[in-house]
Amino acid sequence: MRIVASASFVVLASCATNRAADFDGRAALSLVEKQVEMGPRHPGTAGHEAIQGWIASELQDLAWETMASSFPYQGVTLTNISGRLDGAAGPFIVLGAHYDTRPVADRDQAHPDSPVPGANDGGSGVAVLLELARVLPARGLACDVQLAFFDGEDSGNLEGWEWAAGSRHFAGELTREPSAVVVVDMVGDRDLDLPMERTSSADLAAEIWQAAAERSLDAFRAEPGPSVLDDHTPFLARGWRAVDIIDMAYPFWHTTEDTLDKISAESLDQVGEALLAWLGTVCSK
Repeated sequence: MRIVASASFVVLASCATNRAADFDGRAALSLVEKQVEMGPRHPGTAGHEAIQGWIASELQDLAWETMASSFPYQGVTLTNISGRLDGAAGPFIVLGAHYDTRPVADRDQAHPDSPVPGANDGGSGVAVLLELARVLPARGLACDVQLAFFDGEDSGNLEGWEWAAGSRHFAGELTREPSAVVVVDMVGDRDLDLPMERTSSADLAAEIWQAAAERSLDAFRAEPGPSVLDDHTPFLARGWRAVDIIDMAYPFWHTTEDTLDKISAESLDQVGEALLAWLGTVCSK
């Protein structure tokens, strides 16, 4: 061990540590880009298989205990992937996002049978969680945080599929109650608009939106938004606190125009910073 007494060295080291623990919207945007490059990511595609291996590898490289839970659904195999910090303790919090994309762009009048690229609807939520996976270990939070990547969310109302099949299975497998479940979905829009989703737990939403307001993250509007059946719904059905952070005003939802150029590093950064600020309040030692 070499002890350096230089005050300037200590300051520089401290700054470097702080930067390492900051959410980086540009890094999150690059994670969206990597997903889009995989192509369509709905079950049965090469992209679906590729993203499963990629998410698991990213979590393992960042020293998260990585788990996968596969189950049959509508003639295919769906797989939820999750990670938690080894030895984590404290309140149990689930941060979730779906990684699959919609197999048809049924809101696209020109190309209704084409698959959705899923830059925002799928890609943005996964990117936020993976950037948090990099940042959270350096924060030393007193919480047991589980990052959950849900399969089978985005094929609802197609050939007998339900919405949120993966998160329903995940919620059903949990043997203990989370103190909070936070889902991020479609959070990368350049014109990001995040009112409070109406079915979300009001007290939990108030905590997160207040944390965002204290940091002047103006995409978060403390006003009621639409009601959405999403990956938070199965947790609410079990009587657990859950919130959906989602921009339903995104005009390219379920179209072939849900592409990388519609996504902003600043928007991703706002969501990541809001979650870090909220976690800092509920997971303080």
